[in-house]
Amino acid sequence: MSFSRYKGKKVFITGGSAGIGKGIAIQLAKAGASVIVSARGKSNLEKTVQELKAVGAPTAVFGFAVLDVSDKKAIEKEAKKVIQTLGGLDILICSSGFAKAGEASDLDDEVYRNLMDVNFFGHVNSALAFSDHFSKQKSGEIVFLASTLAFFSIYGYGAYSASKFAIVGFAQGFRQEMMLHGVKVKLFLPPTTDTPGLEKENTDKPELSKEIEMGSALNRIHTIDSVAKAILKWIPNKKFIGYTGWDSWLQYFLFRHFPEFSIKLTDSELKAAQSRLDKKKQKV
Repeated sequence: MSFSRYKGKKVFITGGSAGIGKGIAIQLAKAGASVIVSARGKSNLEKTVQELKAVGAPTAVFGFAVLDVSDKKAIEKEAKKVIQTLGGLDILICSSGFAKAGEASDLDDEVYRNLMDVNFFGHVNSALAFSDHFSKQKSGEIVFLASTLAFFSIYGYGAYSASKFAIVGFAQGFRQEMMLHGVKVKLFLPPTTDTPGLEKENTDKPELSKEIEMGSALNRIHTIDSVAKAILKWIPNKKFIGYTGWDSWLQYFLFRHFPEFSIKLTDSELKAAQSRLDKKKQKV
């Protein structure tokens, strides 16, 4: 798969030290782009930059920023440094985020607020920090990575989905605002992906949530590499919303056009998962 269109492009990626963000960064480096990644952990960022340099073009610029995207002033300050270091910016990819599953009443208020601060406000802060640059430039692409759980939700994911649903609402309105300046705003809905974040999420995920996922025909676990390549292939596409594969597309299609049927479908998966858990408990 050739990504020659990215050769010479200048890109900033939040959440770029691991998972999908890192996967995108590596593919961009291979294509000849200059990339700066950000995250909160310095050691992982340093390792990522070394990997980018190993596969990237000799003339490309690579760097990192230790950054908490929920800190609006910090990212505004960093945005100026990024533009200066790269000599401009063509693409902003907002990939920061984390998941926390649990029944609504079991989650502390802090969890709800952290999910919104990082997953939603992190995207908003990042986009607004670079919006003036893109508007004056009259070109560029701002890409929001949300989730397949940004258009439907299931048991244990109410708090997480809320933070992802919010991204969709903001992206739709922001898209029209930036369109008037010649800037593209796009929304990608990554599926369940085999990332360090998923591994951490699974450590304290409710058993019923795990059982639902195991029994769902549409919950396929994708690789970082396949999702990263799907995103880069889709960015030039004129469509606002992007998906990884047929399973993600089908989920979106069903909930978009047949919401009541889709809700009944997820309810049946919930009941089936509960039944399987009950049988397992009886055997113990």
